[in-house]
Amino acid sequence: MSNSSLFLVVFFTALFLVGAALLIARLIAPRSWNLQKGQTYECGIPTRGTSWMQFRVGYYLFAILYLVFDVETVLLFPWATIMKDLGPGGLFCVLFFLVVLTLGLAYAWKKGALKWK
Repeated sequence: MSNSSLFLVVFFTALFLVGAALLIARLIAPRSWNLQKGQTYECGIPTRGTSWMQFRVGYYLFAILYLVFDVETVLLFPWATIMKDLGPGGLFCVLFFLVVLTLGLAYAWKKGALKWK
């Protein structure tokens, strides 16, 4: 079996299984419709006013920076497990990665993105 035919078999099998799972879930899922399902839910407290209000961009920027640096830090764990196998080349690659990470943090800090105003 060639690689392309194997890919097609796996692709169509995955497509069939996902479609079957969605169909079965739609058929056997309990349904109930009422007005409360359409309302905004916030910690069990009834909302006051409109739920479509604007947030400052600082919240989003802070969250995105946290996610970026968190994910990049998580990428260091696989490297730490195979550090001895990589040798000096792997060490320099990870040091370059850390330098880029540190420069990004310094840039965000300089721009004031980490200040909670």
